[in-house]
Amino acid sequence: MKTIDTTAVLDRQQLRDVTLDDEELMREILALLIDDTSQQMVLLKSAITEKDPLKTVRLAHYCKGACANVGANRAAHVLKQIEQDAVRRDFQECTASLSSLALEIDLLRTEMVTA
Repeated sequence: MKTIDTTAVLDRQQLRDVTLDDEELMREILALLIDDTSQQMVLLKSAITEKDPLKTVRLAHYCKGACANVGANRAAHVLKQIEQDAVRRDFQECTASLSSLALEIDLLRTEMVTA
C-alpha cells in the first residue's frame, strides 16, 4: 500500500501516474480540479453555514476524492477533516478548515504554474 504524503501541496508523481506523464494533461487536470473545487467550496460553505451535516459530508467527500486522485493530498487531508468534523457536528471546526482549504487551493494554483 502506498504511503500518502500530506506534507507536499502536490504529489507530482501521483499526478504523473494519472496523466501518463503528459505535461499538458497535468496542467489541464489541475486547472479543472482547482475550478471544480473552488465551485464546490461555495456549496460547502453554504452547507456549513446551514449546519447541514449530511450535505457537508457529501460535498467534502466528493472533493476529497477528486483531490486525492490527482495528488492534491494536503487539500484532501483538509477535506477529510471537514468530513469528520461535520459528522461530529462541529461546524466551527468545519469553518476553520474551510479557510485552510482555500489556502491549499491557492497553493495548488501556484503549483499549476510550475507543473
